[in-house]
Amino acid sequence: MHFKPNFLKFLNYLPSNVILQFKPNSLFFYCTKINPQNPKPFILKQCIALLQSCASSFYKLKQIHAFSIKHGVPLTNPLLGKHLIFFSISLSPSMYYAHQIFPQIETPNIFTWNTMIRGYAFSENPKPAIDLYFQMRVNLVEPDTHTYPFLLKAISKLLDVKLGEMVHCNAVKTGHENLVFVQNGLVHMYATCEYPESAYKVFEKMSVRNLVTWNTVINGFALNGKPDQVLNFYKEMSFKGIEPDGFTLVSLLCACAELGALALGRRVHIYMLKVGLIENLHAGNALLDFYAKCGRIEEAKYVFYEMKEKSVVSWTSLIVGLAVNGFGNEAIHLFNQMEGEKLAPTDITLVGVLYACSHCGMVEKGFHYFNKMKEKYGITPRIEHYGCMVDLLGRSRKVKEAYEFIKNMPMKPNVVIWRTLLGACSLHGHLALAQIARAKLLELDPKHCGDYVLLSNLYASEHRWTDVHQVRTKMVKDGVRKTPGVSLVELRNRVYEFVMGDRSHRQDKEIYDKLREINKVLRLEGYVACTKNVLADIEEEEKESALIYHSEKIAIAFMLINTLPGTPITVMKNLRVCGDCHLAIKLISKIFDREIVVRDRSRFHHFKHGSCSCRDYW
Repeated sequence: MHFKPNFLKFLNYLPSNVILQFKPNSLFFYCTKINPQNPKPFILKQCIALLQSCASSFYKLKQIHAFSIKHGVPLTNPLLGKHLIFFSISLSPSMYYAHQIFPQIETPNIFTWNTMIRGYAFSENPKPAIDLYFQMRVNLVEPDTHTYPFLLKAISKLLDVKLGEMVHCNAVKTGHENLVFVQNGLVHMYATCEYPESAYKVFEKMSVRNLVTWNTVINGFALNGKPDQVLNFYKEMSFKGIEPDGFTLVSLLCACAELGALALGRRVHIYMLKVGLIENLHAGNALLDFYAKCGRIEEAKYVFYEMKEKSVVSWTSLIVGLAVNGFGNEAIHLFNQMEGEKLAPTDITLVGVLYACSHCGMVEKGFHYFNKMKEKYGITPRIEHYGCMVDLLGRSRKVKEAYEFIKNMPMKPNVVIWRTLLGACSLHGHLALAQIARAKLLELDPKHCGDYVLLSNLYASEHRWTDVHQVRTKMVKDGVRKTPGVSLVELRNRVYEFVMGDRSHRQDKEIYDKLREINKVLRLEGYVACTKNVLADIEEEEKESALIYHSEKIAIAFMLINTLPGTPITVMKNLRVCGDCHLAIKLISKIFDREIVVRDRSRFHHFKHGSCSCRDYW
């Protein structure tokens, strides 16, 4: 039943002793005088019918509320209060109106408490949901099957795992722990609060698992940087015959992007085409991001231009993808196209634009966009944008200008800013500024292994071996361990991991034979090992021997053995690629006629025919 706005206005003009009566199974109504001795039940029924039938806007809800007040229905009535709260939360994103009504209700039932908790859980301020739960327990109202999922949603947004554990205990005491909706909420809460092991324990105990359960645990491990676990769960889910949906595929594509699992990601792409999920905007954005993060920028562009609907996220993903893959001019061109579409860029879009300028040496263009951020785009530069500018100056050998830029920042520089400056000093040989940056880092983050390595690199490049030894000794004394270089490659739907000097693989002998062959042919091409950053005062021959066994070289040797000639090779590395490996891989791409894509900690390198997309500027 639907009533026009004029009808609602008409209600307020009715005398207080007249109500409307509806004929059963009819659109007709008639006016009836009510008993002045007991008017409220009739009016109450009238208001609830109106709320259920025509509360299609928040304005109309307030009209009906005013009508109830005018005709003497007290707000303390639990039935009226229940409906007013339910519809006010459904129709308005603000909890203000419901918050004003709730305290006036006399003995609200569990449905009303749950509705309020749900409203706050999905609002921008979930904290009152927790307060309501404690107030409910004080009033001796027992939670039911709906209370815990809403409550756990609020806790997940607050990232308060201690509170989540307490609610988990209460769920056990009240006998609700074994309900699938409560268990799903617990898995989500632990995963969001970065306790994947606890999430997995709840998951293991579940006797009934629905698609939401699998999506929750898969997404939890994806968010917590455990992509290998995501793939394992997806395989187990497939074995159980559970069909994935868009949420599953988004998490799976994120994991594939992290691991560089190109073949599996392509299979996901085919599945999306098969079931029609390719038109899902979120899944399409995840697919675009996956290809960009795997270094397949042409495939990322194909996905982008095939998308029927594009959001700012779509444009931003490709702009950032082009930037980190070394196609800075294309990234800027795409940004100009986005402006032509009258789409407002976000702060992340501008990070991508500045990153493109930084990694392609476009200093003037970088400052042009940085200076126009607030004026043209209405975006106040954040610490990430200032970091891009420091990086831009540092990469362009303007290290002193980068330091001056840091001193004039309107906010306090963080560890990333000082670490960026230290990296530029190490790269271009500015020892005095490096020591200033290192002193700041000792205050902010004294146990980060990368800072020790950067300073050691700088000392080693100047043959100051005593200083190198002191830095290394301090690392040991402070209990700081250097992060080992790890390289990942995918072969036949399996991801293989290699570390420096790795001898654990079953093809160990063949890999090292291939490495010796590679080293031999490199020398015939005129290769001379770049040993300046080997952090030890040892003979040059020993330094060269150490460089042969870097993890990316082992990974490439493994792929050369196990793939057909001409097959592209993709390597994912957790650290910045060193100068020697960069030089060697350029020559390997030429000698073995392979396209080799290396994603290091900061960007992609596309090696082909003896050159790199970064133009040796990284």
